[in-house]
Amino acid sequence: MTTRKLAVIGNGMAGVRCVEEIDRLSPGAFEITIIGDEPHPNYNRIMLSKVLQGDTSISDITINDFAWYKERGIRLLLGEKAVRVDSAGKNVYLESGRTVPYDELILATGSSAFVPSIPGIRKSGVTAFRNIKDCETMIEASESYRRAAVIGGGLLGLEAARGLLNLGMEVHVVHNAPYLMNRQLDAMSADMLKRELTQQGMRFWMEKRTEKIIGRKRAEGLLFSDGTKLMADLIVLAVGISPNVEIANNSGIATNRAILVDDYMRTNMPHIYAVGECAEHNGTVYGLVAPLYEQGKVLAKVLTDADTPPYKGSIPYSMLKVSGVDVFSAGDIQGDIEVALQQYNGLRGTYKKVTVRNGRIAGAVLYGDSSEGMKLLDYLKKKTDAEVLLEKTEGASGGADEAVIAMADHQTVCSCNGVSKGAIVCAIQEDKLLTVEQIRDKTKASGSCGGCKQLVGAVLASVLAGAGGGTKKTVPICGCTELGHEEVKAEIAKREYADAAQAREKLGWSKADGCVVCRGAIPYYMGLTQESKKPASPLLDHEITELSWDARELQLPYPVQTERSVHYLQTSDVLVRDFGLVAVPAGWEVYVGGHSEHPVKQAQLLAVVAEEEMALKLAAACVQSYRESAYYGERPWKWLERIGLQPLREKLLDRGEQEDLISRMQAAERAEMVWSGT
Repeated sequence: MTTRKLAVIGNGMAGVRCVEEIDRLSPGAFEITIIGDEPHPNYNRIMLSKVLQGDTSISDITINDFAWYKERGIRLLLGEKAVRVDSAGKNVYLESGRTVPYDELILATGSSAFVPSIPGIRKSGVTAFRNIKDCETMIEASESYRRAAVIGGGLLGLEAARGLLNLGMEVHVVHNAPYLMNRQLDAMSADMLKRELTQQGMRFWMEKRTEKIIGRKRAEGLLFSDGTKLMADLIVLAVGISPNVEIANNSGIATNRAILVDDYMRTNMPHIYAVGECAEHNGTVYGLVAPLYEQGKVLAKVLTDADTPPYKGSIPYSMLKVSGVDVFSAGDIQGDIEVALQQYNGLRGTYKKVTVRNGRIAGAVLYGDSSEGMKLLDYLKKKTDAEVLLEKTEGASGGADEAVIAMADHQTVCSCNGVSKGAIVCAIQEDKLLTVEQIRDKTKASGSCGGCKQLVGAVLASVLAGAGGGTKKTVPICGCTELGHEEVKAEIAKREYADAAQAREKLGWSKADGCVVCRGAIPYYMGLTQESKKPASPLLDHEITELSWDARELQLPYPVQTERSVHYLQTSDVLVRDFGLVAVPAGWEVYVGGHSEHPVKQAQLLAVVAEEEMALKLAAACVQSYRESAYYGERPWKWLERIGLQPLREKLLDRGEQEDLISRMQAAERAEMVWSGT
């Protein structure tokens, strides 16, 4: 069988990340050629400011070195510019005259610095801040000149300004808006940032529009529309980006602002796809890392014929350090919104604002302490009700350490790369990791935008210190292995096994036939893995009328007992049942985690809801959560003690999460929504 040819135009973060995913899903499935117009291997463009500041080398920001390409048999063409695609003949034509054939083609051409139409913009002494060459130009200029002007008070401009300060230059930042980073911050947080950066040595010219770059042969300064002038020896442009669509326009591929793609990253031409900053999905072009990686994962699954939900867009967010200050911003923070929560701590220099639309969290800004960022982003993605903010308000400023201890294992620490707290803890324990850099190399956490580096460090510190359960010794499933439940679940999820016997063999079981414990546990975890690979079914639109699960129809970690009381004065045995409902004057109370035998445990109140159908759905979602996260043989009360009541509430009271859980229950093999009377 002939190996299919995959060509990738663009050696940046989006295209190469897609190739990484393809290699992970189906190694050797393609003969891959990557075309890049720079002479460097794939590097982290977001970290260019670190190179400019002089404390980081180019090798430090390299994501995949030349050896990585060689090990995977990837043909790498550097310093080459692709100029046209022949979609009929399936060939890419390069400026050098070379031709690259393909069966599948990914356009990952990225973007270039936006160059405004200002007289004098092409003079010597004017540079963009977009790639390694630009960094080298600015470093060279700092050796001969003293004064720099950065046009643009957004994130890129401020990072350039910080780097130039480190190079010993006098730095002036010119911005056309009334406050800095006006797309990510509100006026108050921007004012705090401006004060901090002024103390660092930056000088600001706000609400200024550049009319002309003055100077005869070389740039000597800026003339503003109000007639004032700013003299400078170096002009740095940081006013936005323009998607690179020239090759698409030369090849009949549909474009608007960028290359138009559908929910599976397909262009209008067969076998041609686009990802990253050059792609436009539903009218949006993303310039942040996480959306680019999300697109790459979808496309990788499309190209390897794996099941994948369609890409439905991303929630842009920023979690980063701006000149040493922690900043987080996500969602809608301005416009037609309500402010649900606003906190300012002048002593600590921290600020927090959370916005709401139609009762649900719509956006957030954090300044000075971004440790809650990932939690707020999770709320934002799930459109969580604003009531969740009541759990912890004033005084909630314990920083990254407190945030890490409060995080559940499934919660995301690094959103760019989709790395959870649990995955980081597991990597630290299994590989005996001792530094954030080792965690980055192993899991990719903090390896992209770097905004979560502090949080990753806090996870490491908590594990090494034994906080939050990080250093608890793994309890083996049984005497046949040293592996714990989480480790076995993770290994089974990684690869397919023909049967439980093969799984035991590959996982190094000491007894080929296992024992009474693992002979039940392994098939159960294999069944859950198979369920997770099935496409999610839509939530069935029918009434749930009774409370009873038949273990013969729905596999459970342990047989459960359920109870429903239709009157609050006749609670019956609800409070000592695994799952139960009680009718009360305000509606229905939902309970979980009771136990009638030794040790007797009183069920915990999960929630009070207005209608019986809502209570039944909440109970169903709770059972599915138990199925997915409990250990085989673990009773509900033990499971509840391990995961905690509050994290369970947060998960189940999120409507989107609740519907997803019920949908997965309905999609489970042999699982029918059969509810029998009690």
